[in-house]
Parts: sequence; C-alpha cells; structure tokens
Amino acid sequence: MKITLIRHGESLANVGNFISDDPGKPVGLTDKGIAQAEALALLLRDEPFTHTYASEFPRAQKTAAILLRHHAHPLNIDARLNERKSGMDGQPVHLFNDQVRLDPLHYKTDKGESFLQQMERVRGFLDELAERYPRGNILAVSHENPIIAALALTVENPASVVFKHLENCGRLDLFWP
Repeated sequence: MKITLIRHGESLANVGNFISDDPGKPVGLTDKGIAQAEALALLLRDEPFTHTYASEFPRAQKTAAILLRHHAHPLNIDARLNERKSGMDGQPVHLFNDQVRLDPLHYKTDKGESFLQQMERVRGFLDELAERYPRGNILAVSHENPIIAALALTVENPASVVFKHLENCGRLDLFWP
C-alpha cells in the first residue's frame, strides 16, 4: 500500500504559535493555509488515490476537502491521525517543546502521550489500512507530529527523525509495510 501523508495548511494555531491538540476546539485554516491547500490540490489532481482519510481536527478536514475537489470518493475521519496529545492545549508551543527536548521519545505530560506512544497509534492506523487495502493508494491529511511519527516507523533509530520539520501542506510518501 502507498500512503501520501499531507500536513494540513497553515492554521491559526501555527500563526499564533500555540498548542491545538483538542479536536473539539475549532482552530481553522488561515487564508494562506487555504491557498496552500488549493495549490496542492492542483498538484495532486491526477494522482489515483483510492481512499482519503483525515484527522478529527477541522483544519485537517478542511485541507482534505480542498484536496478532494479533483477526486470522487468520500473523506473518512480517523482519530489515529490526530495531533499528538500534549495535555497543554492553548499554551505556547515552546513550553511543550522545551520539555520534549529533554527526552524526545519518552516525555509526556499526565494527560498527554509520548512520541513512542504516538508512533504505535500511527502504526495501528497504517497496519489496518495495509490489511484492508493492500493495493491502495491512500491520501491522509494529518499534522506534523503524527506524520513524523510515521516516518520514525521506517527508520532504525526513531530519535534520528523526532525533530524533523514538515511545512504546512508538505507531504511524505510511504509504502507500508
């Protein structure tokens, strides 16, 4: 199975530099984020995606809806594509990142998840899709952290990629397993 993981377009949380890891709090795309998704939709219009998934977050679903303008299949929502749970929703991003740097694979707050836990959540999603659609060409719109977690599943040392950055509407193509 091939999966193309796309980070959502620029969001209000990206611009405001605050944590948004509660899908119940609507944090939408900026005008720039909408334009990024529209530009990417044109680039992806001829790719033969068989299925599309997005996280529970409105910014990922809006990005996916724009990308689907050139594809005739429904959008599926899956919580395993959600942003990493930090337990620090609404707080400045640097407060979480400063703690993560001390132990990037294992750090978590009482209400959050570690990078390794996030990797296992993403692994479950990828494994299920590969079983259901072994010849599928999947489009999945998610967030930087889960996409980096997917990348970490493909390398020998997850710590080597934990701090990678993916631009808004950036993509990662994986063949799984």
